[in-house]
Amino acid sequence: MPTIDALSERLTQYLSHSQIKQVCRAYYYAEQAHEGQRRRSGEPYIIHPLAVANILTEMHLDHQSLMAAMLHDVIEDTGVPKAALAAQFGDVVTDLVDGVSKLTHIHFESKEEQQAENFQKMAMAMAKDIRVILVKLADRLHNMRTLGSLKPDKRRRIARETLDIYSPIANRLGLNSVRVEMEELCFEAIYPMRSEMIRKAVKAARGHRVEVVENITANIRNRLSESGISARVYGREKHLYSIYSKMRDQRKSLSDIMDVYGFRIVADSVDDCYRILGAMHGLFKPVPGRFKDYIAIPKTNGYQSLHTTLINQSGVPIEIQIRTEDMEAMANHGIAAHWLYKSESDQTSGTQRARQWVQSLLELQKNAGSPIEFVEHVKVDLFPEEIYVFTPKGKIMELPAGSTAVDFAYAVHTDVGNQCIACRIDKQLAPLSARLQNGQTIQVVTAPSAQPNPAWLNFVVTGKARSNIRNYLKTQRRSESVELGKRLLNKALSALGKTMDDIDAAHIELVLSETEKETLEDLFEDIGAGNRMAPLMARRLLVANRDTDLDLKAIQDNSRLAIKGTEGLVVSFAKCCSPIPGDPILGHVSSGRGLVIHTENCRNVEEYRDNPEKCVFLSWDKEISSEFTVDLKVYMENRRGIIVDVAAAVNLAEANIEKISVEEQDARLSVTYLSLSVQGRKHLARTIRRLRTIRGVSKIVRIKYPKANQ
Repeated sequence: MPTIDALSERLTQYLSHSQIKQVCRAYYYAEQAHEGQRRRSGEPYIIHPLAVANILTEMHLDHQSLMAAMLHDVIEDTGVPKAALAAQFGDVVTDLVDGVSKLTHIHFESKEEQQAENFQKMAMAMAKDIRVILVKLADRLHNMRTLGSLKPDKRRRIARETLDIYSPIANRLGLNSVRVEMEELCFEAIYPMRSEMIRKAVKAARGHRVEVVENITANIRNRLSESGISARVYGREKHLYSIYSKMRDQRKSLSDIMDVYGFRIVADSVDDCYRILGAMHGLFKPVPGRFKDYIAIPKTNGYQSLHTTLINQSGVPIEIQIRTEDMEAMANHGIAAHWLYKSESDQTSGTQRARQWVQSLLELQKNAGSPIEFVEHVKVDLFPEEIYVFTPKGKIMELPAGSTAVDFAYAVHTDVGNQCIACRIDKQLAPLSARLQNGQTIQVVTAPSAQPNPAWLNFVVTGKARSNIRNYLKTQRRSESVELGKRLLNKALSALGKTMDDIDAAHIELVLSETEKETLEDLFEDIGAGNRMAPLMARRLLVANRDTDLDLKAIQDNSRLAIKGTEGLVVSFAKCCSPIPGDPILGHVSSGRGLVIHTENCRNVEEYRDNPEKCVFLSWDKEISSEFTVDLKVYMENRRGIIVDVAAAVNLAEANIEKISVEEQDARLSVTYLSLSVQGRKHLARTIRRLRTIRGVSKIVRIKYPKANQ
């Protein structure tokens, strides 16, 4: 069992006497605060904070982090107010404690939301002080070590959360030793039988492997000695979870994975690393395509190493990692290596990258609509596989595997992402949805008037791209809903012979209070989104007494609302009848969707047509210039070249074919289904006339689906 005296002894290696005294003072304060509290295992609660501090001591973290480790559960579990802690230990330590503490006094809709809110709060504290996450990871690691006293279902839940969030964060910050131990403990908690089975198999195989490992190690050392290079060489043990993941993901058997031997060579300098690589390629045959240079292009978490796969004379696959002592420290301790090795400068590659990532969390948090959405974005960015692409000026950009040109555009800058319209990959035009590959050069084409497309959400990968697109669409939808709601309310008021100027401010305040809205814009947004009926709001604004009745039929007057076709997300055109300019139209107010435009004779709005609270009679704006989709069914002969004639006729009519399919009726006749983009009924009539001039076309029908969903 750890003691404060043993910890103090360890701290003399790198902390001053006064700093150790402050750590001890924090321990005794926590011990008093947790007096009488016990863990599930029956041990005194103070054992846990002391163990967390011991984990941080292995990283040589500073005295403030160790004090926060001692006190990290005091605010949450003992009722000591934050102000009292600040008075005793100062603001820095208190902020660290507060960042690590979980929220307790707020009601949440669900357990998932509570966990997401906790993580969101922790991320905000991380952005202020990176040590928060180091204390939190040490806290979680000790909790994982002591899972045995919990019920199996709770063990699995905590282990799953650790595997989903905390282990990837440890990896993202380069804390390899923490990540590996977490994954091993999670694997054992979630799949105890699988873990035990692999453990026994590895133990059984180890005996056969010793001789092979010693033989390969001797060969490597001899070659390095011949080359005059000094370096440490040792065999790498494969971890159980790593073995299990490869078996699951790569569908390999245990024997396939155990047949690959891993070695690490730690050199004195970067120059020696490349010399060793040459020596190894001279000793064993390299496997083509299996060499990776993470020294020239480090991983996102700052990891640097040369990776190569070789085959020895007996046909045994050998994986070798070559790195310097500094890279070894960075690989194992990540951002904590900054404290562990007391570097004077804070500009180490890993530290900079970690801070950049934590700062990017702030942007994700700002754009996220909810804590759960925020965690979803962060999870995406925690996936360890990366690709490296270049900007036209040669700058290297790191992106998650599977990223597209839109992800790249948002990685460059939010405005570049919002305004991108096309891209060039290695100087060739490519779709924005194209998956990027390592080493490609990406050029983004932008336009000032462009805006994000909702369809991008179907293929973007990065959290930054996803959150920015959602945030833009959310903002755009609000402004469009406000504008439409204002027009609908003004129309409803004018039908009653009134305007907004006729309504006094006090009455507006009364209606806002009733509808639980803060501003008139919020009310307009609700109306535009279809959540409230404009005629009812018009009456409520005009009369103080709810029981006063007005003629609802008066709303169906001749002053129809004009549709421009550019209203955006809150006005949509029904697929059942595909209205185009020139068709008589009405709008069905649909909750959450805003205004759905139908033709007046569409069967899907028969039940609403005479209800002014559900339907708005509309007209087309005279200046309309948008294009609309219309479906045609063309009956024609089966002859060679007729589809080419159809395409030419549509082109001559200045329309555009969006989709075309052909159904053969018999050897002589076929039916062609066309989806065309046209500007209105006149344009459609002109197009149909062109199609009728084609030899072999017998009949053309505009398709409507009156029984389809809206």
